[in-house]
Amino acid sequence: MIPTVAVTRELPARVAERLSVGYQLKKSVNDVPLSSDQLAELCRDCDAAFVTATDAIDERFLEKVGPRLKLVASLSSGHDHIDLNAAFKRLVSVTHTPGLHSSAVADMGILLMLGAARRAYEGQSLIRSGNWTGWSPTQLLGKDLNGARLGIFGMGRIGREVAKRARSFGMEIHYFNRKPVDSGGEEALYHASLQSLLSVSDFLIIAAPGSPETHRIINAEAIDLLPDQSIVVNISRGSLIDDKALISALRSGKVLSAGLDVFENEPNVHPDYLSLNNVYLQPHQGSSTIEARHKMCMDLCDEIDRFFSCKPLLHELKMESRSS
Repeated sequence: MIPTVAVTRELPARVAERLSVGYQLKKSVNDVPLSSDQLAELCRDCDAAFVTATDAIDERFLEKVGPRLKLVASLSSGHDHIDLNAAFKRLVSVTHTPGLHSSAVADMGILLMLGAARRAYEGQSLIRSGNWTGWSPTQLLGKDLNGARLGIFGMGRIGREVAKRARSFGMEIHYFNRKPVDSGGEEALYHASLQSLLSVSDFLIIAAPGSPETHRIINAEAIDLLPDQSIVVNISRGSLIDDKALISALRSGKVLSAGLDVFENEPNVHPDYLSLNNVYLQPHQGSSTIEARHKMCMDLCDEIDRFFSCKPLLHELKMESRSS
């Protein structure tokens, strides 16, 4: 029998063509996030599911979808949307696409950092509204990157790519990780605690994975440790930030500005962000380059091929992956 693969979101044409060669595809009708019931209905009577970070693969889903599903292939590096324990209990293999979008996400981190530092949203709004009357010596003064201290929370693949780019701006690199990492011969100062990192972060880039341990870890107490008029950037998961605390700090001036590509409860962005001029927003576009998306999709297709050819998966998630 030809395996049936459920596809939860619209894929680039070349990827869909590649999958359709060896598999029967069961596609979602609309390119929108699915509810748990809709997701289960789509994946019922399928052998594999090609999912994304917007799809919650949890106990309830796996119970409803039935025993035929044997592979969950997630188009994502993070896997906090997947209950690995529930999957393994049902002998469902899980794979993902780590590392393939690191450069693209790091580029987004730099874009957000520059946009927040140089008041890009305010500048765009001034021109598009027709209210710009010309250059002024005090107009929209921003903050230099050169000589500033950049704190990177999470020095994995993406964090290291951010550090590489930030050095070219003359920034002093600091980071917090569970353990020191090889910084490729370049100077980067390790901090043994997040609190220590925050205290020296003129700019803070959040690149740590989402998990129960990091849920709203950037809260009011954490923000109080930042230098005054710091800049906060998030390219990880929205759940790491306590929105109310960050919004309060943006209003008070404790945090000068923020650059956010991810949000808790996406796509429902906290409405108070929309009323602030000192927030530079993007709609979860970190990995959204043609090159990165193609690599991620094709790599996941390769993993599906390996699975149904009874070959070892290269990026299979194990139980210990939750804490790695």
